[in-house]
Amino acid sequence: MDKSSGMSFIIAAQYENVEKITLVMDNLNTHTPGSFYETFHPEKSKALWNRFEFVYAPKHGSWLNMAEIELNVLTGQCLNKRIDNIEAVISETGAWQKFRNNKNTKVN
Repeated sequence: MDKSSGMSFIIAAQYENVEKITLVMDNLNTHTPGSFYETFHPEKSKALWNRFEFVYAPKHGSWLNMAEIELNVLTGQCLNKRIDNIEAVISETGAWQKFRNNKNTKVN
């Protein structure tokens, strides 16, 4: 099962009473109607595809890319070690966030 069509199936099941579900996604080549048809029977694929409204983020300079970059920096600078408990994670990430915000760091 393709990851994106599998997640769509899970989301559709979780929100079965919702008429239309909006997903914001990147422009990965698997985010197409074809991925549904490769995973499910045609009737199920069509029904799932009709339940979703897909909004694609721009390929360059989107907020989604910036969020991914910042999460990668967080992982490399803060979460690159073993942290034993959630309180320590909250403390470490809070300190990292304060430091990062004070530097007025920008995404290039």
